[in-house]
Formats: sequence, structure tokens, C-alpha cells
Amino acid sequence: MNSRRKKRLVLASALVGGVAAVASLLLYALNSNLNLFYTPSEIINGKVDTGVKPEIGDRIRIGGMVTEGSVVRDPKSLDVSFAVHDANGGQVTVTYDDLLPDLFREGQGVVAQGVLVAPGKLQATEVLAKHDENYMPPEVAAAMGKNHQKMEYTAEQMASGGSK
Repeated sequence: MNSRRKKRLVLASALVGGVAAVASLLLYALNSNLNLFYTPSEIINGKVDTGVKPEIGDRIRIGGMVTEGSVVRDPKSLDVSFAVHDANGGQVTVTYDDLLPDLFREGQGVVAQGVLVAPGKLQATEVLAKHDENYMPPEVAAAMGKNHQKMEYTAEQMASGGSK
């Protein structure tokens, strides 16, 4: 092999190696920032189509309805704990140590993003509440499926703050 071909081979090999290194670093960065959406039932039983369950330490999003009577606030700090359930009977406890959105309340749709710290327990870094009684995040609406029934309010309930 002459020196000209040898230089071209080295250059082509370096180029292919560089592209492979950049691609692998890009995939690693995307994978570490990936937030997968789960319902409480999927966290407990695994995804319906694949059976995949999130592992302890995974960053995930969970969507469902805040269980009535499950909100527990620490009077000395911002810590709050609440349960999120779905139509399939799954329930996951969410802990959060910041201010909750103004529209957060029991019986409403919520999406929480955070780290799974134990089976059935999520340490949230962000909690999102739906912004009015007609809106539900698309992920939550799809997860709740046919069993989700829109809350209907009477004029008296709306005047008293919207609680049933």
C-alpha cells in the first residue's frame, strides 16, 4: 500500500471513529434526560404492551387523579405527601417539598415529575395541576381512559369554591 492510500485510510478511519463517538455521546445525553410517562397502575404492574416497570432511581412522570383524603402537609415546612390513582386501581404516593400550584386539590388531575425512590413512591421535583375543570393533560386523559368522568359542578358548588 502506498503512502497516499495509507493517509486516506487513516483519515477515513478517524472520521468514522469521530462520528461514532459523537453519536454515542449524543445518545447517552438524550437517554439521561429522558422522562417516561407512567400511570400509577403501570408503575405497579408494568406497561400493558411491554410489561416494563420503572426501576428505583429512574426519572419519570406520573399522571392521575389526587386521591381524596390523601394530602398530608407538614406544618413546619413545605413538605407535602399525596396519593395519585388511576381508573385501573393503581395508587402511588408522591412526596414534594415545594409550593404546590394554586389549583392543586384532591380529586383533580395532576402530573408529577421526579425520581422513583421506592416501589410505589415518587419524590417529585415538579407538580403540575390542571388549569380549569374542562382541561386534563393529554397523557392523563389517555391514561384514565373511558373510566374517567368529568366532574360536573352545580352553581352552589362553584360558589363554595368548587368542592364536591
